[in-house]
Amino acid sequence: MILANATLVLEDETIRGSLVVKDGVIAAIDSGTAVPKGAEDCEGDYIAPGLIELHTDNLERHIHPRPKVDWPHQAAIVAHDAELASVGITTVFDAIRVGSILSDPNKKYGKYAREMANEILSMREHGGLKISHHLHLRAETCSETLIEELEEFGAEDRIGIVSLMDHTPGQRQFTDVSKFESYVRGKYALPAEGFKEYCDFLYGLRDRLGEKHEQATVAAAKRFGAVLASHDDTTAEQVNTSASYGIHLAEFPTTVEAARACHQKEIATIMGGPNLVRGGSHSGNVAAIDLADLDLLDIISSDYVPASLLLGAVQLGQHWGDMAKGLATVTATPARMTGLQDRGRIETGLQGDLIRFRLTEGVPALRAVWSKGNRVA
Repeated sequence: MILANATLVLEDETIRGSLVVKDGVIAAIDSGTAVPKGAEDCEGDYIAPGLIELHTDNLERHIHPRPKVDWPHQAAIVAHDAELASVGITTVFDAIRVGSILSDPNKKYGKYAREMANEILSMREHGGLKISHHLHLRAETCSETLIEELEEFGAEDRIGIVSLMDHTPGQRQFTDVSKFESYVRGKYALPAEGFKEYCDFLYGLRDRLGEKHEQATVAAAKRFGAVLASHDDTTAEQVNTSASYGIHLAEFPTTVEAARACHQKEIATIMGGPNLVRGGSHSGNVAAIDLADLDLLDIISSDYVPASLLLGAVQLGQHWGDMAKGLATVTATPARMTGLQDRGRIETGLQGDLIRFRLTEGVPALRAVWSKGNRVA
């Protein structure tokens, strides 16, 4: 495959040129506008590396499209895979919750991680997926069953990321308890009179098991050989704790203070594409664009809107006046931070994961997506 007369998005610059993909690998890169015989004329469209998604809740949306609806899992995985391919994502770390609450009558949520991981791995092994799937275990420290669920996994599962999650109300993402109340009551139809009781239950869990669960998660990540991530760091003190655990990724820091502390500790920051596209956080936390202006934003995650990954990166490129820098937040940097040395950049010898898009009134319009040189969208 030869893609010619394209605007190639390299790691540090964009150039007009062409590239050749052979046997799923980038075999050659040239500059210029020439269109050799047999090549596809890209007419100046951008050719960028395939996007890399580190944290997405999209699979859960396919599995539970409505409250109390459990969609057939294999079909949900295929639909999730196809949706990600359609928006330019060629590598995804599927976020799966570990740690469940089984005893609280107000809001139970059960174990599903091991079964879901088995289904993803099986679909991957049998060639049923268009793009590259990896596992991201979201360890809920404010839960009842975290340790036993972590013990169901091992190094053979090739888990890429383990993230420490703490959704106790009054801290981190939900420092504003009213925001937590709106979220919980809206998502789970929790009556107003049950909210305080539910919060008290969570406080008790955190006091009783939180520290024990954190230590078990750190140990599990080492056992798996996975990258360890924090979630919703709010203070410099929390970042110091993250650094002491060996954390290298900070998902969605909620304040400038936390993001600045992350950079001082050489922890890469991840912010949500929806936050960037909407111009602010739905939880009332720091705006991604504010961190971008302070050069404290390293990686974008689509979080709960897959299409926000490319759109957010392009908006960053436009905002910074540097499209290569904007696209690196969803390609080269996430690849480097997760040890994926074979993708994330347009270089000879790397995997032929590529996207083609053009800007229409400032919005990226995706024209084609290739995974390992095969067209998938």
